[in-house]
Amino acid sequence: MEKKINKIILAYSGGLDTSAMLLWLKETYGCEVVCYCADVGQAEELDGLDEKAKATGASKLYIEDLREEFVKDYVWTAVKANALYEGVYLLGTSLARPVIAKKQIEIARKEGADAVAHGATGKGNDQVRFELTYYALKPDVKVIAPWRDWDFKGRADLIAYCQQHNIPVKATAEKPYSMDRNLMHISYEGGILENPWNEPPADIFLLTKSPEEAKAESEYITLSFEKGEPVAINGETLGAVNMLETLNTLGGEHGIGRVDLVENRFVGMKSRGVYETPGVTILQAAHRALESITLDREVVRLRDSLSTKFSELVYYGFWFSPEFELMKKLINETQENVTGDVRLKLYKGNVTVAGRRSPYSLYSERIVTFEDDAGAYNQHDAEGFIKLNALRLRLRVRD
Repeated sequence: MEKKINKIILAYSGGLDTSAMLLWLKETYGCEVVCYCADVGQAEELDGLDEKAKATGASKLYIEDLREEFVKDYVWTAVKANALYEGVYLLGTSLARPVIAKKQIEIARKEGADAVAHGATGKGNDQVRFELTYYALKPDVKVIAPWRDWDFKGRADLIAYCQQHNIPVKATAEKPYSMDRNLMHISYEGGILENPWNEPPADIFLLTKSPEEAKAESEYITLSFEKGEPVAINGETLGAVNMLETLNTLGGEHGIGRVDLVENRFVGMKSRGVYETPGVTILQAAHRALESITLDREVVRLRDSLSTKFSELVYYGFWFSPEFELMKKLINETQENVTGDVRLKLYKGNVTVAGRRSPYSLYSERIVTFEDDAGAYNQHDAEGFIKLNALRLRLRVRD
């Protein structure tokens, strides 16, 4: 017989799914439920959330500000790795899940809880990301995933359930698509977006203007980096959270950072997602430009060969795996000399590199010049270099 559960820590937002879950957990398990809300910059009004949680049955609510940790330890790590899943997705949702789950386990330990619960569905990636983190940090924890257990078939059923029990929620049957927001991005899924032929409605976007409605004039900015991490804009030093917020605003005004893709979920299905990631889109362009003058060619190739694996591990939820910890150390090692400035032009959805400089630059104007190099490079050396590389090609041809 399964051991009785005494206390559950529920990852709670106050939205439709977790509002229904809170009451369902109380009815199903008959135990204490403690709610936990992680602030990763979702820009939702948190006032009144404590009252709502307790009115629905929670014994208490933790509200944890994780914005600084999220940006410094997770977003900046992805920027340093130039992480892109399937060449397009900047991993905004994927990066937020391990920091949220990590704090949930910390609260479970503090509260002496024997179970944790989340609002991810049985079809998506988030269930994997949450639970792999839970088990990596607390192997004996009991995990409850209501979407895999209850009888509700979809969000329309949840709306009816909440209405029946007088639980206030904002979702309606007319607008059922899902939105996830944090400091890094906003994602949109479901509803009209489930048909990949349908163009996203213009009114869903919150962070970015369309290129047609973006500023008519271009804007130049200078980003400064230290060891691969952004530290200043136009000479003004900014903290991690302020940095990302400022870049999101700049990018949004210029229509930068929209992505519409059909991605391959870890669980096996294809899913259509629409994303807005203005700030990190700018950062990746700048970071790559700075690496182009500060990293050795073979180091770049080695790091790029790992970027696909790095992105997959983040997307799949293996942030706390041994292979990912090793990869992070290697990525950080490559960034020791990625310090300097990048000048960028922002205009109508585009980020154009206009200049780059670094005290650790490997670029030599004296060697690369088409003018007199004063003996810095002997062009005759190229003949032997080419012939040695051509040897295997020549040997393939038989007279």
